[in-house]
Order: sequence, then C-alpha cells, then structure tokens
Amino acid sequence: MEKNQIITASAEALGTNGEGIVRKDGLTLFVPYLLPGERAEIKVLNVKKNVAYGKAGEIFTPAEERVRPECPVFTRCGGCQLQHIKYRYQLRFKQNLVRDALRKIGGVRCEVSPCVRSEKEYAYRNKLQLPIGRQNGKNVVGFYAERSHRIVPISVCPIHPAWAEGVIGAVYKFMETCGLDGFDEETGTGELRHIVVRELKRRYIVTLVTAVRELKGLDFFLASLDKLFPEYSLYLNYHPERTNVIFGEEFTLVKGKGFYECTEGGIVYEAGAQTFVQVNEGVRTGLYERAASLVEEGETVIDCYSGGGLLTAMLAKKCGKAYGIEIVPEASACANSLAEKNGLVGKMINLCGAVEEELPRLLERTGGDVTVLLDPPRSGADRRVIGQIAQYGVKKVIFISCNPATLARDVGLLTGSLQPNERGELVKTEESPRYRVELAEPFDMFPQTKWVETLMLLNRIK
Repeated sequence: MEKNQIITASAEALGTNGEGIVRKDGLTLFVPYLLPGERAEIKVLNVKKNVAYGKAGEIFTPAEERVRPECPVFTRCGGCQLQHIKYRYQLRFKQNLVRDALRKIGGVRCEVSPCVRSEKEYAYRNKLQLPIGRQNGKNVVGFYAERSHRIVPISVCPIHPAWAEGVIGAVYKFMETCGLDGFDEETGTGELRHIVVRELKRRYIVTLVTAVRELKGLDFFLASLDKLFPEYSLYLNYHPERTNVIFGEEFTLVKGKGFYECTEGGIVYEAGAQTFVQVNEGVRTGLYERAASLVEEGETVIDCYSGGGLLTAMLAKKCGKAYGIEIVPEASACANSLAEKNGLVGKMINLCGAVEEELPRLLERTGGDVTVLLDPPRSGADRRVIGQIAQYGVKKVIFISCNPATLARDVGLLTGSLQPNERGELVKTEESPRYRVELAEPFDMFPQTKWVETLMLLNRIK
C-alpha cells in the first residue's frame, strides 16, 4: 500500500475516534466516516510502518446504521465525528469505547453498563465557544478543523440551540458594520479572537475575547444582543498574548449581573463566565443524581475539581460533610456563595487551590475512611493525586470523566493494573488489585461526537 493509491476495501470495526478500521496487506488503515461492513473506494493519504490513513470516496454498500448528517460542514468541522451514525448505534459505540479503553489502556476488565442516552440528540449544548479569525482576506467565525487551527466558517451548528445562529450572525454583522477584523494568528493583527456564550436557564453570559482594550462600535453589538436575549450579561476579555488559551486574565463587565442563580436537585447555585458547568443540562442532572446516590449518610466526601460546587452541595445534603477543591477563584467563590444560600455552611467546605496540594492535607486530617470524587479535566487527574489516594488507602473512589483514555489510565494506576517502570513508562502488571470496580456507567453528554462521560465507583480491597 502506497500514498495516493486508490483501493477498494471494507471496514470491519470502528476506532476510538469513530473512524472505520480496514485491514489490508498487513496494514491497519483508518478511514474517517466509514462504517463497519461498508465497502468503499479509498484513497490512501499516508502510510507509517504498519498503520495507514485514508479518505473514503464512493461507498458501494452503505450500512444500515448510516444516516444523513444534519450539519452542512460535517466532515470538515472538527466538532462532531458521529453525525452519520444512527443514535442507538452511537450509544453502543460509546459503551464499547469505554469497555475497550479500560481493558486495553488500563488493564482493567469489568462490566460496562449500556450508555445512558441524551434526551436531546441535537440542540443540547448550553455553551457556545467559537474562534474568530481572518483567513484569505476574510473574517471567519466557526470551529477549528480536526487537528488544526484552520477555522471552518459556519452560520449554524445543529448541536447548539437556535440562539447560536443569532449570535454568529450578530458577530459577522458587528465586524462588517464597525470595521473590525478577526484575529490573525500568523500576524497577530485583528481585534476579535473568540465569542463565548453560556446559557443558564434562559439567561445568557456573553464573553467577547479581544486583542485590544478599547473596542469601537460596542453599542452596535449590544443592540444586536438586546434583540437576541431577554436577559444577558456581556463581558469583554482582554487577551493580547499569542497563545492558544481562550481567555486572558482581564475581564470587564460591560452589561448585566455577570452571575446568575439557578436551581437543580433542590440546590440554588450561581455561575459566571469562567465557572465550569456541564454542557448538556438533561444528562448532567441524571449524572449528578446517580453520583450522589453512591454516597451514604454520615460519610465524609472530598470532591476534587469541584467547579462551582453544585455536585459538592448535592453530596453535602446527603452525607456528613463534603469538601470541594477547585483551583479557579471565580468558581470557588461561587461555591462559597452556594453553601451560604443553601444553608450548608459548616457541612460544605470549599478550598481554593490545586488538588495535588490540598488533597493530601485533607487526607492527613481525615485519614483514609473517606470517599474521594474525581471529576478532572479531559487530560485526567494529576498522577500525584492518584498516588495520594492509594497511599492513604481511601475506602471509596468515584470517578467522573469525559475521556475514556485518561480515565482508563487513572483507574489502572489506582487499581494497580498499571505501574510505572524504571523509565517512567506505564506498563501492565498482574499484581493483586488495590481497588475493585463496582460500577462503570457511560452517559452520553455529547451526542454526535466521539466523547462520552463515564461514572465509575471503586471500593478498596481490604
């Protein structure tokens, strides 16, 4: 098999990114958007040792699972990978994805429950985050293409509610009318870098990320937002650095409260522009209620990477005491306010700091007779955190993760099925496990994408 060669072959399985896997001539060929059982014309794009990458052309035998995508830029935009697959098969794919990641990456063999479906297959996201750039002399607003910083322009996104189309149109009109440009990463020129909008129970927090402090024509943009949203806040975020980070450090509130109160699971909470809130409200409710059901009255729970404190408060209502650890000051402040509003002061204690620094201090005081809940970012938990949990012999661990690969790594390290060798590389072992997996349950927080949220429960083996 050679680069640019045209072959005809069939896919036999799906890879971790939802791509079709073809076995041919001793090579494993990955072909995006090709489904198992489909026979297609494939152009070979790259060959590396025993692995190759290709692009599907004409599909001669479409699979029963194939459907027409709703997005006009699907396959070009990097946001979704599974719109061409019927939803029930997406759920099956994600169940298998979690099971295979635990086994292949972490050396953990356990039952994985069927993936909990999302009530909404589309229009489920409560957060819009789009880069604004300048390409080929034109302003563009959209999503990055897969594995690149090339923006694919969009006017609508089916996995976002209808208000997103209005926001995108308003940004384009703002730039056109007021003579503003999107940010050019190569030259460092242009005024507008990102538009970020979060919906909180039909109230909206809009953040416009700019490369300049003084932005002309802002009244025009405010007038557009007035027509779109009945209640909203607008922040300007000043970000002059040429980095990939979305936000700079300087936020200026231009209009509105900046924070909004919501109620969920009997808890009154508030969130701001930087507060982490799960993007699928319906699935989040089911996930948090299920997680809270895994703790018992009277026990102590340490909620790591606790964000704005919503789940910490749900745990505190049920257990004896709940600690929340969060590094973002704004989110930690929201959690403190939440504790006061819900009468949980003294029962819900929030610590602002890094988990790897605050967790050992708590474990030193409480001992291992606690439950630790880990809900880390996509990159997973710090390896020091896993070591601290094992060192203190924490009795019960609850994981919430949006990345099966890093979840499998972290669970493998915790159970002992993965251990670093003398070079620091992780290798599988056959040693007696430290923890037993009691539950592995995927939740489809992100329909139409390869991502899946997973809830796991592990008990220490005495």
